[in-house]
Amino acid sequence: MRSRFQKVMKNQKGMTLVELLAVIVILAIVTAIAVPSIGGIINKSKDDAQKSNALMIINAAKLAVVSNNETIMGKINSTDHKITLQDLVDEGFLDSVPQNPYLKETTYTGDKNYVTVTQAGSKYVYTVTLDNKSGTGNTTTYDEKGKATK
Repeated sequence: MRSRFQKVMKNQKGMTLVELLAVIVILAIVTAIAVPSIGGIINKSKDDAQKSNALMIINAAKLAVVSNNETIMGKINSTDHKITLQDLVDEGFLDSVPQNPYLKETTYTGDKNYVTVTQAGSKYVYTVTLDNKSGTGNTTTYDEKGKATK
């Protein structure tokens, strides 16, 4: 009987507790490496979307200036040189106010999001100021090349 029991025990296949723990440790290490990397990729894609929005808005403002739109040119010639995103939509240079990539289902609203157009000699200089990641009124300004200036 005892030899039969030993024979059955030798034929059993499966993982020991130590092997199982080793697999769990390996999975934990892989997860610890992968999760921060994925988070970084998501944040980078949001940063890229923000930059793309800034460039699109600047191009809309350039088109408005080139078309010599009265409303837009009046804003440029005012003391603050600011064109709101809603102005660009109202005058037909943007289809709609873009969505803020950092805040789900929220567009750039309020007076914190605008294009500044200043004249430097015979040339216009464009910058766009948009809500940043927090959406709490802190802003980031982008130049015509999409570089964040502050």
